[in-house]
Amino acid sequence: MAILDSKGRLFGKINILDLGAALVILLVILGIFVFPGGGSVAQVGSKTVPIEVDLVVRGLNVLDTKQLYTQGFEKGGKTKVIIRNQPYGQIDIKSVQELPRTVLVPQPNGSVKELPEPDRANNFSKDLRLTVAGKAKITDEGPVLGNSKVKIGMPIELDGFNYNFNATVIDVRLKEK
Repeated sequence: MAILDSKGRLFGKINILDLGAALVILLVILGIFVFPGGGSVAQVGSKTVPIEVDLVVRGLNVLDTKQLYTQGFEKGGKTKVIIRNQPYGQIDIKSVQELPRTVLVPQPNGSVKELPEPDRANNFSKDLRLTVAGKAKITDEGPVLGNSKVKIGMPIELDGFNYNFNATVIDVRLKEK
C-alpha cells in the first residue's frame, strides 16, 4: 500500500488538505489558550515613575464653569483619561486655571498690543490650563500612560460626570522617586 494514493489521501483514508486544515486549527487553539496576550516585550524592563502633564483646552464651550467644577473637575479631584481612543483610567487633577481671553489691538504707531477681551453677554467659550498627575512607564521612546506614549502636542480626552472634551499636552514632567 502506498503512502499517498491517486486521490491525495494518506494511507487511503485521510485527505492531505483536511489534515493541513486540522493542523492549522489546532495551532490557532494552542496559540490562544497556551500563550494568551503575551504583552509588549518593550515594556517588560521599564520602570514606573510619577508624571505630571500640563494640558491646555482652547475654546471649551460651557455655560457656567462653576457647575463644571462642582462635579469633581477641580484641584484634588480625579478625571478619566482617554489617549488615542485607549482608556487609561483615572488620573489626579493637580490644578485648574482659567486663562484670560485676549485680543490683539493695532496701535496708531504700527505696533500691536495685547488687551483683555471685552466682556460679552453670550461668550461661553473658555480657555483652561490643567495639570494632571499619574504614574507612567518609562521606555526608550518616552513616558507611557497605559499603552499610549505621552508627548507634547498630542490630544488627550478628559471624561467625567458632566463633561467630555479634548485637551492638548503642552508639557510633560517626570518626577524621579
